[in-house]
Amino acid sequence: MTTIYDLPVNTLTGTATDLTAYRGKVLLIVNTASKCGFTPQYKGLEAVYEKYKDQGFAVLGFPCNQFGGQEPGGAEEIGAFCEKNYGVTFPLFEKIDVTGDGAHPLFTLLKKEAPGVLGTEGIKWNFTKFLVGKDGTVAARYASTTGPESISADIERLLQA
Repeated sequence: MTTIYDLPVNTLTGTATDLTAYRGKVLLIVNTASKCGFTPQYKGLEAVYEKYKDQGFAVLGFPCNQFGGQEPGGAEEIGAFCEKNYGVTFPLFEKIDVTGDGAHPLFTLLKKEAPGVLGTEGIKWNFTKFLVGKDGTVAARYASTTGPESISADIERLLQA
């Protein structure tokens, strides 16, 4: 059975890697964008990352330009924007597609394990969040409108599991 740890990803700078370094950690995997109405959630994502990172938690950001063309920049521009405007220190990965025929296998797996409203697997917008337990299975899916700080209780529950 394929797990999130088996799927290749690239860092924001394009280096090929995978998620095995995050095995045993609670993860919040998010499709992000720099020019979206939800972009200020970077601040909340960074806050939950800082609060829980020493307890075995990580936020993983995957920029995506599929929704309204709201992530048009290249890797350097994305990284600089996130650092300058929101102090982002959590890992960012290469810009990917999260829906449609070209969806990255990671997001295909996440959507299959945690379908959205009425069982749909599609992602409707930027900043859809997937909370993954220490064993690599998806524990919850949150809509773009759900702020990162509002899921602290779920994060803490998984960290204590």
